[in-house]
Amino acid sequence: MVDWNLAVATATRLVRPGPEVSREEARSVVAELRRHAKSSEEHVRAFTRMAVSVGPALDTPVLVVDRAGWIRANVAGFRQILKPLLGKMQDRRGGLPGGAVLGAVGGKVTGVELGMLLSFLASRVLGQYETFAPSTRELPGSPGGGRLLLVAPNIVHVERELDVAPHDFRLWVALHEETHRTQFTAVPWLRDHIESEIQAFLGETDVDPATLLERVREAFQSLSGGRPAEEGDEPDGHGAPSIIELVQTPAQREILARLTAVMSLLEGHADYVMDGVGPEVVPSVAEIREKFQKRRASGAGRLDQALRKLLGLDAKLRQYRDGERFVRAVVNQVGMDGFNRVWTSPNTLPTKAEISKPAEWVARVHRKAES
Repeated sequence: MVDWNLAVATATRLVRPGPEVSREEARSVVAELRRHAKSSEEHVRAFTRMAVSVGPALDTPVLVVDRAGWIRANVAGFRQILKPLLGKMQDRRGGLPGGAVLGAVGGKVTGVELGMLLSFLASRVLGQYETFAPSTRELPGSPGGGRLLLVAPNIVHVERELDVAPHDFRLWVALHEETHRTQFTAVPWLRDHIESEIQAFLGETDVDPATLLERVREAFQSLSGGRPAEEGDEPDGHGAPSIIELVQTPAQREILARLTAVMSLLEGHADYVMDGVGPEVVPSVAEIREKFQKRRASGAGRLDQALRKLLGLDAKLRQYRDGERFVRAVVNQVGMDGFNRVWTSPNTLPTKAEISKPAEWVARVHRKAES
């Protein structure tokens, strides 16, 4: 169904080269990022008061990678998480006349398309806590799943573009990504919960090729203005829906609402922590945040903005903003220990509505716990 090797080859061929650095400078950047990742552990855990369990299964490595390394890691992650869905689609297609030929051709087409998508993203991601990708000799992970990626050329590119202190910016990025690692290592059930939600979402996917094609066609028409807006197209008031929003069943919309809420929590918490720790260890944190927010919101041009909308990346930007507001409001009301009740179980995670109305989460979780 997907030619994964072709996806990697396409992405690595198309991805833009990183900034020019000397061999000595590259080694220095890698070494500094590793030091920052290590020092961030103590800062994040002290600020969040999240107790991290120890053991081999939670010993998540820090990998400083280039853009090609990020591509390979993410293809491995996609391959793992999509395995059940692709198996179901393969079974469906295998029963059709000429299914084997269609599968071979379709796999190469999908591989090229995935490669093009990853080539776009590979020059933009600064870091990533990878939750699901299997461990390999080239890209090791913990036995329980998980590894922290820091994309060195992208970090150097952005720090130069923003004209900020490199030492401060690199530590600031490390604080954000270390927060994600702390979230998953301190909350043992979180990984399995998110994976079960993703699999439930994929399990609801209509694998009939004609239906999927029709939904994708509608998405492109909507984005190009070829289809009149209909009621429900703009549920959040943020403009025309992305492909991700359109290619769903009603059951998937419910699952996606829960996933959106938990991802908003995780991203907003990471932003809150990086800025909360920042003033003590990152002297220029205020300047970095101001410049980075402007860059994050503006995009790099019309093509970049169109692709962000098409891929649903604008929704991810809202997750950072809305999630950080939720965390800040809850901490202001009930303190850090009160906020940390969010990690008790899946039932204490905020709903999508509660992300926008933190007082409702406080009332539900704290009132229930105290009654």
